[in-house]
Amino acid sequence: MVGRKSFTVSVLLLWCLTGAAKDKKKALLPADVVEAHTVFVLIDPDAGIAVEHPNANRMAREDVEQALMKWGRYSLVMEPSTADLIITVRKGSGKIARPTIGGVPENNDIGVIQPTDSGGRVGVRQGNPGISSGPRPQMEVGESQDMFVVYRNNKENPSGSPLDAPAVWRYSATDALASPEVPAVAVFRDLISKSEKQLNKTP
Repeated sequence: MVGRKSFTVSVLLLWCLTGAAKDKKKALLPADVVEAHTVFVLIDPDAGIAVEHPNANRMAREDVEQALMKWGRYSLVMEPSTADLIITVRKGSGKIARPTIGGVPENNDIGVIQPTDSGGRVGVRQGNPGISSGPRPQMEVGESQDMFVVYRNNKENPSGSPLDAPAVWRYSATDALASPEVPAVAVFRDLISKSEKQLNKTP
């Protein structure tokens, strides 16, 4: 009887370890994402402007762009059509529900000037404003933490929005987009590194 129990425990332990290994493998990124060269960062189009901190999302986007440029792996582009990856950011408030102002597209900056140690970039950001009905108060309900979401850009189907497809990877945590560390970029960087090592080991 004891032997049977021991065998059952061993099988369950092996199953758990195998499942964990599979989950870990699934968590790594596919080759096309690891080999991407260009990135476009935009504010989540579904995010409203926070009443308490109206510039929170724009500042988060700029902080993410600065962190990506400091990393140096990707070239940040000014038009989503030329990007391999699309990254959306959304600043959390720590609350499930909060009042925001909707109907105001935040991704239509007229000009962008971003100085960095490596030079920086200047250009016109081409967002995807969609149809706007004008500013309106709303109650935004959902994720309370900062959000950092990565999408593939399907260049072969430019008429379809890449944000309509399933996300490649998403990360949410308190202060995930906080400057100067921007933990979301640090976690993404670590995941890219691990994925690259795994791909290099694959025969």
